[in-house]
Amino acid sequence: MTLTAPGSVLWLLAHETRLYWRNFRAGRAGRSARGLISLAVIGALLVTGGVFIALGLHGRQAPINPLSVSLAALFTAVIFTLMLSQTLSASSEALYERGDLDLLFSSPIGPAKVLFVRALGVAGGVVTLFLLAAIPLLLPTVIWGHPGWIGVFGVLGALALSSTAVGLLLAMGLFALIGPRRTRTVAQVMAALVGAAFFLISQARTILGEQTSRSLFADITRQAQEGRLKPPPIASLPLRAMLGEPLPLVALLAGAMVLFALSAAILGRRFSDAAAATQGKTDAKPQRGGLVSARAFAAGAFLATLRKELLLISRDSALLSQVLLRVLYLIPTALVLSRNAANGTAAALAGGAGVVAFLAGQVAGSLAWITLSAEEAPDLLAVSPAGIATVRRAKLVAALIPVGLFLALPIAVLAWFAPVAAVWTTLGAFLAAWSSGLINVWHQRPGKRSEFKRRGGASWMATLAEMVVSALLAGATGVAVAGFAQWALIPLFLAGAALLSLRRSDAQIARNLRTR
Repeated sequence: MTLTAPGSVLWLLAHETRLYWRNFRAGRAGRSARGLISLAVIGALLVTGGVFIALGLHGRQAPINPLSVSLAALFTAVIFTLMLSQTLSASSEALYERGDLDLLFSSPIGPAKVLFVRALGVAGGVVTLFLLAAIPLLLPTVIWGHPGWIGVFGVLGALALSSTAVGLLLAMGLFALIGPRRTRTVAQVMAALVGAAFFLISQARTILGEQTSRSLFADITRQAQEGRLKPPPIASLPLRAMLGEPLPLVALLAGAMVLFALSAAILGRRFSDAAAATQGKTDAKPQRGGLVSARAFAAGAFLATLRKELLLISRDSALLSQVLLRVLYLIPTALVLSRNAANGTAAALAGGAGVVAFLAGQVAGSLAWITLSAEEAPDLLAVSPAGIATVRRAKLVAALIPVGLFLALPIAVLAWFAPVAAVWTTLGAFLAAWSSGLINVWHQRPGKRSEFKRRGGASWMATLAEMVVSALLAGATGVAVAGFAQWALIPLFLAGAALLSLRRSDAQIARNLRTR
C-alpha cells in the first residue's frame, strides 16, 4: 500500500486540503477580483513592512535577558490562546457542520485515523493564517542577517499542534458535559470571548487611563533593569526556539507532536461516538402537548412571530458570538464615556455617544437581515392568514430587542454621570437601529442564515445605506450631546431624506422579492 493510496493519511489530508481551498474560493475574498486585489495589497504592505524590519535589525542581535524572555513568553501565550479560540470553532465545525463524518465512519477507515487527519487539517488551517502574516514580515530578516529567526515558523507550528490538541480535548469534554448543541454554542462564545479579551488588552491604555498605563510599563521596565524581574528558566524556551537554537526548537516541536498524537489516539473512539450522536441529537426538549403550542398562537400573529424570531436568534451560536463580540467591544467605550462624563470632557463625551449610536445601527442591520431576509420558510409565511405587515413588524421588533440589551451597559453608565447625554444617546441609538431595520425591510435580499458570518447575503446598497444613515444619526447624536442641539437638525434632516429616498411600498418589496 503506497502512502497516497485511498484511505491513507496523505490521501485523507489531501481531501481536507481540497475542502479548505474550496471553502476559501467560495468566500467573497476567494471568488471576487476585488477580494483578490485586497489580498494582494495586504501582501504587498506586509512585504514592505518586512523589508523595513530587516533594514532596522540588520547587524543587531536580539538579547536574551529577563525582559526579552518575559515578552517572548507573553507573545507565545497570546498566539497560543488565539489559535485555541480558532481550534475550538473548528472542532465544533468538525462535529456539526461538515456532514461527512457518517460517510467516513461507514467506510473501512478507522476512527482514530479520521480524527488524526481531521485534527491535522485543523492545525494546518490555523497555522496557515499565522504563517501568511509572519512569512512576509520575517522572511527578509531571515534572509538578510538573521537566519536563525526561521525558528519562529517552527514555534508557530508547535503552537498550532498544541492548541489543536487542547481544543479537541475541550470540545469533547464540553460534549460529554452539556451535549452537542450546547457544545457548539459554548465553543462559538468561548472563541468570541478570547478574541474580545485580546481586543480589551490592546485597549489597556483606554481602560486604565494614560497615566496608569504609563506608570505600569515604567515599573516593569525598572524591575527588569534592576534585576528584580526573574522569570523561571523554562520561560526562556520560546525565545531561544524563535532565535533558532536547535535544542529548544526540537523540544517544543517534539512536545507538541507528542501531545497532538496522544489526544488523537485517546479521543479516536469517543470522537466517532460523539459525531454519530450529533446526527440526530439536538438537545431539544420534548413537547408537553398541544396546549403549549395553542397558547403560543393565542396572543396573535405579532407575538407568535416575535417569539419565534427571538427563539431562533437565541439558538444561533454564530449569531450570539458575533453580538457578544460587539457587546465586549463596547466596554472600552463605556469606560471612556464614564471617565469623560465625570471629568466634564464634552468633546470626547460626544464622540463616545456617536460611537454608541453608530454601533447600534450596525448591529440592528445585521439582526434585521437575519430576521427578514434569512427566513427559512418564506412561502409558508406568504400563504399564512397573518398580514405581511404584521409579520414584518414583528421581525423588526425581534431584531431591535437584542440591540436594547446590547446598549444597556454604556447607556446605564452614561445615565449615572450625565443623564441629559444619556437621553440624547438613547434617542440617537434608537433612531439609528430603527432606520437600519427599515432599510432591511425595504431592501430585502433572501439568503441563508449561515451567510451572516460573511454578511454576504445583504444587498450592497442596503449595507452602504445603513452605514451612511447610521453615520449621519451618530453625528447628530454627538452634536446634541456636545450641547448644540439645533445644529444636530442638519444631519438628522439628511438622514431622514436618505430614508425617504430608500423607502419602498409593499408592492415594490413583493415585486423585488419575486425577481430574486
